[in-house]
Amino acid sequence: MPPPGDAASAPRKSRILVLSGRGRYEDPWHDMAATSHTIATVLSEGRPHDDVVVRGAFPDAADDLADMDLLVVNTGSGRPDPRHDGDDSRWVAFHESVRSWAEAGKPVLAVHQAANSFADSPHWEQILGGRWVDGTSMHPEIGDATVEVVDGDLTHPIAAGLGRRRVVAFDERYSWLRVADGVQVIATQQHDGVDHPVVWVNATGGRRVVYDALGHDTRSYQSRSRRDLLLAEVRWLLG
Repeated sequence: MPPPGDAASAPRKSRILVLSGRGRYEDPWHDMAATSHTIATVLSEGRPHDDVVVRGAFPDAADDLADMDLLVVNTGSGRPDPRHDGDDSRWVAFHESVRSWAEAGKPVLAVHQAANSFADSPHWEQILGGRWVDGTSMHPEIGDATVEVVDGDLTHPIAAGLGRRRVVAFDERYSWLRVADGVQVIATQQHDGVDHPVVWVNATGGRRVVYDALGHDTRSYQSRSRRDLLLAEVRWLLG
């Protein structure tokens, strides 16, 4: 038997790729370089045995997904510009890699503005289980946001791992997203008397996907309960 503390008794190391919006998938409302760095810091502190890689959204950014254990998508609506990052055809292989990964049951965590990303992908909304819809989706002015866990018995592993029924953070409250019927809503926020999904799990078609609408800027992650939510999502995704 290996002695205590040697490599055989250490937790399995996971490789986590945080895909950060740039170029085609950046926007003027989100500092994705800052939030991607913050996500990586929270994961590195909460899961010190894992390797966390932050990478900009280039066409070849998903070429080595097979070497990863979790894909975190922190990208935005972007501005397609063929002179800058190529036309849609240059990105087909990237989107196919993400589709193949998700449909093979590999874990994906998408945060905040990722619901309004990859408009050129025919797969992303189905992978995510929802989408921001221009002209319909909105958010009140950023401020203190209260998110309620709807799994009252904390039976889903994300809710159980969080260990509380409420998350409070300084953040935007995305409302009126288009949400697929087959997803499992874990947490909601209330706006105009309506409960709007904030965290959901998409397990349709064998997928293992979590969408978390929090994370507009780094102030969101100053909240202990928000950081705990992120870590609970990652623990479940990595099994």
